[in-house]
Amino acid sequence: MLRAVPGLGGPLTAEFEVGYVGAEGSEVRTSLIDSAGVLLELVKPVRGFPSYKRQRNFPGLWWSSTTGAHGGYESWLKRDHLMLLDFDPAVAGIASQPFWLFWDDEASGRRRSHAPDYFARLADGRGLVVDCRPVDRIKPRDAAAFAVTGRACELVGWEYPPPDELHRAGLRQRRPQRSSPRRIHRPNSLVAR
Repeated sequence: MLRAVPGLGGPLTAEFEVGYVGAEGSEVRTSLIDSAGVLLELVKPVRGFPSYKRQRNFPGLWWSSTTGAHGGYESWLKRDHLMLLDFDPAVAGIASQPFWLFWDDEASGRRRSHAPDYFARLADGRGLVVDCRPVDRIKPRDAAAFAVTGRACELVGWEYPPPDELHRAGLRQRRPQRSSPRRIHRPNSLVAR
């Protein structure tokens, strides 16, 4: 398990540390500012996607045409997000559970961590960090972690939409296609019968 290393970072990002598993499998811990130069779309997941009997969620792997590899998900909502990223022509790379973000929580006085669901590299080189959670299921502790993640992303220039915004935007974009009536092509020989 990756653990925080005190004392890393610059003046703006000193409160944050990032831990990730490199493409070759080595664990790396670095400052937030140093992680901004890492190709996070190529890293391995920092957590697994376990599957077991009587599980309440539905984890699995999605074959991504963007990356030419499988991307993991922990629920169907996360799978939907992964599919939206994979189908988006502006996305050039995707990593599941790409890194741990570490910070000191002022409210509890403890070290906290959060692993975002996805990191996407956009075709123009920008980074996109995605968390997937229905708005009605965001607990106060999670909301605090999402707010801190958003602040960290802003410091290094990564986009961080609210947890359910990407999914809602993707469904809205595709809704006209889904709501139009399906036209079934029937050969004339079947219609005449």
